[in-house]
Amino acid sequence: MNASVHRAGVTVASLLVALMATPALAEEARATAWQAAITGQIQAFREGDAPAAFSYAAAGFQQGFSSPTLFYSSIIGSGYAPIRESRSHSFGPYQEVSEDRVLQAVRLVGTNQQLYEAVYQLGQEEDGWKVMGVQLRPQPGIGI
Repeated sequence: MNASVHRAGVTVASLLVALMATPALAEEARATAWQAAITGQIQAFREGDAPAAFSYAAAGFQQGFSSPTLFYSSIIGSGYAPIRESRSHSFGPYQEVSEDRVLQAVRLVGTNQQLYEAVYQLGQEEDGWKVMGVQLRPQPGIGI
């Protein structure tokens, strides 16, 4: 009898731990989805892949450019070259503005070890999370 009570206790304890972790896991999975879009676009910029970088842009952005090449050159030419030239990136805090809008801080390390902070605004569209805008600014210090 004690063994079955102990087993039941372990099962209940395991269930409680799983239930408490479920919201955190769901939130982490949701964050991972928009972070994957950011990483995809950063990687596309690093590789010079204009169509791929363009594919992560929100519909409103895509409508404003006649081609992926024009989008790519316009973004790089307007002060966002540090994204293309970055060696690494990591995610900082985020804020869910609404169910389908988020602000995500991203730390970038440039080729000269210069640090940058980018705040990405993303929206969830029919085909996934898309980049609606980025604010980029240099940060003090040296990245490793």
